[in-house]
Amino acid sequence: MPAPALTVRFITRRFIGDYDPTLEMIYRHVAVIDGEMVHFEILDTAGQEEDSLQIEEKIKWGDGFAVVYSVTDRCSFDEVMRLCFLINHLHASPKRSGAAEQPPVVIVGNKKDLQFDRMVSTEDGENLSKALKIPFYEISTRDSYEEPVAVFSSLYQELLRQGHFSPGSFKRRTVSKLMEKIPKMQASSTLNSAGRSLSFNSFRDYIPE
Repeated sequence: MPAPALTVRFITRRFIGDYDPTLEMIYRHVAVIDGEMVHFEILDTAGQEEDSLQIEEKIKWGDGFAVVYSVTDRCSFDEVMRLCFLINHLHASPKRSGAAEQPPVVIVGNKKDLQFDRMVSTEDGENLSKALKIPFYEISTRDSYEEPVAVFSSLYQELLRQGHFSPGSFKRRTVSKLMEKIPKMQASSTLNSAGRSLSFNSFRDYIPE
């Protein structure tokens, strides 16, 4: 499932059915989770990556990851395991900050409302989740606002558990020239106010080199 619907549902409460599958965007949004103001930067990647170095740069940029597939597209599901391994490999590199734990990753099966078009069973998603020891959500961005919220909230809570943030912290990150080229959409007018900041990657239909 292309992730714009998931991201836009989370930041605007609206569902979009039409989208540009080649569009890549960083969405900036402020949400209140458990009484805490949280600054989200969500990179929604384009469907296909021409350069494996580009996807590696984007993975290094993120604090947490939602790997999204469509339950109506077996090929997108088949790429989940490879992408999860790539995320863990890059964040385990000595060049990273030396964190003892892997970054939070969730597997998201979208379009569960399209039962007649389903090609990936719920059991398939659950079994992959158990094998990789990664949380799994099967959701419908069309039918539910709460389910996308649960995905991003779980990533945030795991970052808190790992001790990435102190109360009221706001992280300013340095970005590469590649990341600077990606368009940004500010979905909230309170971006500069106090709170915690974190960056997520939402990957979709990606086939690595």
